Parts: sequence; C-alpha cells; structure tokens
Amino acid sequence: MALVDRDPLMRVIWTDSVTGCNGYLVVHSLVSGLATGGTRMRAGCTLSEVEDLARGMARKTAVFDLPVGGAKGGIDCDPKDPEARGVLSRFLQAMRPWLDAHWVTAEDLGVPQHLIDDVFAELGLHQSYHAAIRRAPDAERTLRRVRAGLNAPVPGGLLLGDVVGGYGVAQCCLGVVHARSWVPETTSVAVQGVGTMGGGAAFYLHEAGLKVVAMADAVGTLFHPDGLDVPALLETRDRFGEIDRAQVPPDVRQLPREAVLAVEADVLIPAAVSYAIQAPQVPQVNAKVIIEAANTPVTPDAEEMLATRGIPVIPDFVANAGAAAWAWWLLLGRVDADPVLSFQVLREEMLAKIPPLLAAWDTERLTPRAAALQLAEHRTEQNIAAEARGQALLSIP
Repeated sequence: MALVDRDPLMRVIWTDSVTGCNGYLVVHSLVSGLATGGTRMRAGCTLSEVEDLARGMARKTAVFDLPVGGAKGGIDCDPKDPEARGVLSRFLQAMRPWLDAHWVTAEDLGVPQHLIDDVFAELGLHQSYHAAIRRAPDAERTLRRVRAGLNAPVPGGLLLGDVVGGYGVAQCCLGVVHARSWVPETTSVAVQGVGTMGGGAAFYLHEAGLKVVAMADAVGTLFHPDGLDVPALLETRDRFGEIDRAQVPPDVRQLPREAVLAVEADVLIPAAVSYAIQAPQVPQVNAKVIIEAANTPVTPDAEEMLATRGIPVIPDFVANAGAAAWAWWLLLGRVDADPVLSFQVLREEMLAKIPPLLAAWDTERLTPRAAALQLAEHRTEQNIAAEARGQALLSIP
C-alpha cells in the first residue's frame, strides 16, 4: 500500500454530553510531530468522511512539499443549529491535547475562520495555528504575522485569509486553460457552491475574463450562457452562503440545484459538498475537465467512468490545496501580509503543477489523480528518510 494511502495513525470519536452530537478527529500522519487539516461541521458528517479528508490532507502537504502531516476534524451537527457554536467549543476543548501540541486546524465547511479563532481565544490558545506557532522562537511575532496575513484586506472588501483558497482554485483552472491553449474569454465555467472556495474561484475567474455561466448554491442553479455578473451575485449572499433570489436579474435562468452538473461548460468546478458526483450523475456531465474544489466531490467509481468518457479530474489535493499551502507559507515566513506576494507565490506554484498532470493524461492516459499521487508518494518517502536521519524538516521563524 502506498505510504499516503495507508491506515490513519489515530481516530478519535467524541460524543457531546449536552446535545449527543458526535465529533471526530482523524490524524492520518505526523511529520515533525505535526498534522494539519480543517474542522468541518455538517449534519450527517461521518468518521469515514473525516478519514478520507485526513488522507487527502496528507496528500496535499506532500504534493506542496510542506513539512507537516495530514489530519481532519468533523462534527455531525447542522451549523445553522442554535447549539452549533457550543458543540464546536466543547469539541475543541476535548481535542485540546492535540490542538496544543500536534494538530494545526483551520476553517472548513460550516466553520468560518473567525469562529474557530474566537473559540481558540476563549480556550486560551489564541489562534487555530497554535500548535505550530508555539514552536517558533518568538511565538508572539509569528502570531502577529499570521493574524496580519489572515486579516490583510484585498480588493473587493474581503480578507486575504477568506479568499486565498478560492484564488488557488482559480489558478488551477487557469493552469488548465493555459495547458489546453484555450482562449480565456471564450472559456466557460460552471461552479457548484458559492462559499469560500466556490465563490472565490468564481470571482477570480470572472476577473480573469472567463465566462462563469452557472453558479449553484443550496437553493438552486443560476445560469446565463453569456456569463453571470459574479461580483454582483456574490454581494447578495447571506451568512449561510445563499444568494438572494430577489436580487437576481430577470435574464438569469433559475434552475434546480443539481442542474449545474449538466451545464455545457468547458470546466466544471464542484465546490460544495463531498460525493456530489457519483456514478448516477456521470452521464449528465457535459464538461471537458472537472476541477475538485470541494473535498472528495467525485467518488472513485464516478471518476473511473468520467475517464472512460475522456474527462480528466484534477484532484482535490492539488486543486483546493492553495489555502492549506498558503497558511503554511505564512507560518514559515515565505509570504506575509502583502496580498500581491501571496497571490504571486500561489499562482506560480499552482500553474507549475497542472501541465505535467494533463501531459500524463494526454500521453499515457494516466489520470491526474494517479500522476499527482506518484508525486505525493515520492515526497512522503523523502520526508520519512529525512526524519530517519534526524534532519529537521520544520523551522518556523
């Protein structure tokens, strides 16, 4: 079994004494004694889902050559539930030994960064990157750099920490466009999900001149063949990431939620929930390339079926790894609070990773996932060998 696919190092199942909700922590691997991965909250979250996500985080850190292993937290609770914040707080309190020394977490589905940081502050841990920050020679200085980076303003009135993940997905898409020699202005994109990843990707692709012809949220799909006014629509989102239908222009078609998968577009970006594209949905897909902005949105059997149809899937541990990679570059001092530098580094890293994956697909019919896993496996072997030699992989300034 490949090193990045082996069984997790640890699984923790927690039950909230107040609500009975279950929470899970899966540590897939440790590098330098650390693992990284967000904490998500959704009704129906399962241990197997969190285990898959932790494995994906281990792959992300390996592909982007980060000196840290992979982990994930998940809570089976509706984030709209009035009890949700209390459940999150009690879960993080229960996981405190890992959060204090080994697990670096962050926002994920249903848990925005400001909320998780508020809970960390209440627990006396200051910020969700605490386990890494505490290793710095000057922890206070590193904490200031992290906070400054997360809260740096970017054009559009948003914060760098909130948009960098979606920017990374957009750069992944542009990597496909460049590798395929498509003209950006005539390239069409459909995006499922308008949250941090989907909304950010749609915004930056629209800014780059691509036609975002469809966007879907929990209410339904918005479609216009000439392209949507993405910034205007995103401005109408409520705190649950749903677009106000009262402000949708009359020439925009309002379709069922699942219709986004069948839209004729060059690129389909599933950026909503895991397992959104399963075998029954494959015949509906009309895209030339799929870019996984959500975690595991395409099931393995569906991906095999898509491959037989000639539709490559850029895997999540490459496409949506921008936020995780950027967070560690911020911790390691490679980037700072300057959004221009952050965008430049992420753009260069992402654009360099896509052409080899598509070249392997074109010449060997090796799926992008298989090609990226080969890279992850090589990096993992290098990390294990370095640690066996006693070589320090992590140095936080």
